Formats: sequence, C-alpha cells, structure tokens
Amino acid sequence: MNILITGASGGLGKNIAEKAYALGHNILLTNLNEKALKDYITKQKFDKNRVLISKLDITSPSDWKKVMDLAYKKWGKLDILMNVAGYLLPGYIENVSPKDIDRHIDINAKGLMYGTREASIRMIAQGGGHIINIASLAGVAPIPGISLYSTSKFAVRGFSLAVAQELRPKKVFVSVVCPDAIQTPMLDLQKDYEEASMTFSGNRYLKTEEVTDIIFNKVIPNKPMEVLIPGSRGFLAKVGSFLPGLNALLSPSLMGKGKKKQKVYKKN
Repeated sequence: MNILITGASGGLGKNIAEKAYALGHNILLTNLNEKALKDYITKQKFDKNRVLISKLDITSPSDWKKVMDLAYKKWGKLDILMNVAGYLLPGYIENVSPKDIDRHIDINAKGLMYGTREASIRMIAQGGGHIINIASLAGVAPIPGISLYSTSKFAVRGFSLAVAQELRPKKVFVSVVCPDAIQTPMLDLQKDYEEASMTFSGNRYLKTEEVTDIIFNKVIPNKPMEVLIPGSRGFLAKVGSFLPGLNALLSPSLMGKGKKKQKVYKKN
C-alpha cells in the first residue's frame, strides 16, 4: 500500500512510519522540519525507492496540494492518509494568548481538515481509500488545563465522525483514533506544567508501539469509524462527556492523582 504520514519525524508518527516500512508499504513522510526528516531517513537507511519525504506545513492548503501531487506522481494512487501531526501547549484560559488559540486550531483541526479534503477528492476519483485521523481521549472528555488542545481534538473527532458518514458511500473510509497519554515528546513537554496534571491521571502511559499495532492490526483491516485506546479509559471518557457535572466533580481528585504521578514521571 501507499501511505502518507504527517508528523513523521518523531513520536507516534515516527513509529508508524517504521512499522509501515517494515511491513513492506511505500511511505511518504512529511513534517514541517524537512531537515529532521532527512536526518531521520539517513539514520534509518530506508530504501529510497519506497520512501519519499516532503516538507509540509499542514496549515497551508497549497502545501497539501503539492504533497498530494508528489504522491500521485510517484505512485499514481494513495491508499491511506494518516493525519498524525499535532500540537499541545498547556495553559489555563486566562493565561493563554490569541496566538496559542490559533495555533491549536490551525494545526490540530484545520490542518487535518485540509488534508482530509485534499485526500478525499483524489480517493473518490480513484475508487476508494482510507483516512486515519489521530485525535485523543481529550477529544472525548473535556480536560481542564489543556483546554485548547482538548477543544481542537473534540473538533477532530466530530469532524472525522461526520465526514466518515459522508464518504463511506463513496468507498472512502475515515477512522478516528483516540488514544490516552502516549510516551512521546508531547507528554514529556507536559511534565513541567502543573496545568497538565490531568494528563498524568491514568494508571499507565501508552507506548507508541501499542497504538501503532492497533492501527495496523485493527484500524486498517477493519476500518472502524472510531477506536478508543485503551477501551477502559475510553469508556470513562464517554461517561465524563455524557455527564459533564460528574466530570467536574471528579476532576479535582483526578488532578490530585495526576500531580503525584507527574512529579515522578521520567522523560524519555
């Protein structure tokens, strides 16, 4: 298969890229930092016939068109788009700047929407395809302290579930994957922010390999509309969303638990 991956030089995107390559797929790796991409593929010693790289500002519709043109020029078809790139900066609303608001919405929500639009047009024309959007359990239940991130991921989840219904009759499938906290640089960043204590409230942190394996073993073969990882925390997130009053009552205790774990968390 031919797979385009955003945010591919680090964290979850990097692990997905390595798994896709190991399974024999052709991959197009994109990131805003092109040098990081070049350094990465040099270290990995990828077969250049199977791996393409491209700088991509996901907030730019014209960049999305260029990268899609590259994929179709090389392969003539794109089987899967994986929207992995994301952004998070903790902060209580009274302390965030307008730029912080714009950055979360532009990268996490609008950038993903631009990519989904560009891919869907071409996938409809080719007779089918699969778009996998990475959201978060913070897009299922509202998380104080990272409200901008939570809001943007609510947007990702809502958008994905809506367009999944639009595109399915046209043989283009959309899946939204909502993982709990994953041990990546994004989690490391939150270590030093008291506002992000809720992020650390789970019993454990997901490994990138766990999420990647679910994507390749469950999401790609079965094309579900939504996957929550892990299912137990996903269920609690849905309860919290359904009963916001209860969620607000539980938040202080969860934040207290999270603060204790946050203090002893070791960055990768």
